[in-house]
Amino acid sequence: MATTLIALRRKMDSAGDLKSVVSTMKASAASAIGQYERSVSALADYAHTVELGLGVCLRSAEQRSAQSLALPPPRVNTRMRAVVFGSDQGLVGRFNEVAVEHAVAALAQNESRVWAVGERTHARLIDAGIVPEGCFPVPGSVELIPRLVGDILQEVQVPNAAAEDEGPIAIHDTALTLFYNRPNAAGYTPVSQRLLPLDARWQRGLVNQPWPTAQIPEVLDVSSLTLRAFIREHLFVSLFRASAESLASENASRLAAMQRADRNIGELLQDLHARFHRLRQAGIDEELFDVISGFDALQDTHTTR
Repeated sequence: MATTLIALRRKMDSAGDLKSVVSTMKASAASAIGQYERSVSALADYAHTVELGLGVCLRSAEQRSAQSLALPPPRVNTRMRAVVFGSDQGLVGRFNEVAVEHAVAALAQNESRVWAVGERTHARLIDAGIVPEGCFPVPGSVELIPRLVGDILQEVQVPNAAAEDEGPIAIHDTALTLFYNRPNAAGYTPVSQRLLPLDARWQRGLVNQPWPTAQIPEVLDVSSLTLRAFIREHLFVSLFRASAESLASENASRLAAMQRADRNIGELLQDLHARFHRLRQAGIDEELFDVISGFDALQDTHTTR
């Protein structure tokens, strides 16, 4: 009996310690979600500004018949490049599986070079039959996302839109697609974004985008330098947003997993407490029966005398 009570007590202590760890991870995930969601919200305004600038540059190029961003169709033999965003750590439910399954389904008909963001995603891609070209570590904070963006642009070998000898047309021979999870009311959903090449429909949408004020802007630099700068910012913003949204989704998935674990541990603790009290009460009852039986035996002895 004592051994069983001690074992139950140890299980209850272990479950309590685990519940404390889960509660800490819940708080950490909830806090992280906030900072990534705020960064995505702030970035939306900046992305809109970049799009307005691009539209002005394209409109000015058309009006002045200067070098425009008229995009030729992508080369037939252009090999697609893809970046799949995931996590380095576990306890995120099916977060990595969902992103990888979405990417594998989209890349099934194309010969692609794939890079992974996160060791877990890298392993899932290998299990799915895709050997990634490389693996980038997942940034641990918003401040580290720009470093990841720079590493991706360098490793994936996207032509530098700011280079004088390449010009904006060079990047249209590059096909780059991003696969990641985007947060929503239900948690997250897998999405894909074709980042390159920049197509004519995208250009036309920017050109037709109305300016928000009555003051019509003018591009002072007639050359393509301003245009290249805006394209560079478009690439940066798109990659930054994809990484921030993936991190927000990862922490949302971890928070949901920790909430399920917290609920399961709570139910386990209730069961352990109930078993402990029943077993302890059974032990007390047994001891009382022994005392009563002994008292009755003594009474019988005195009566016989």
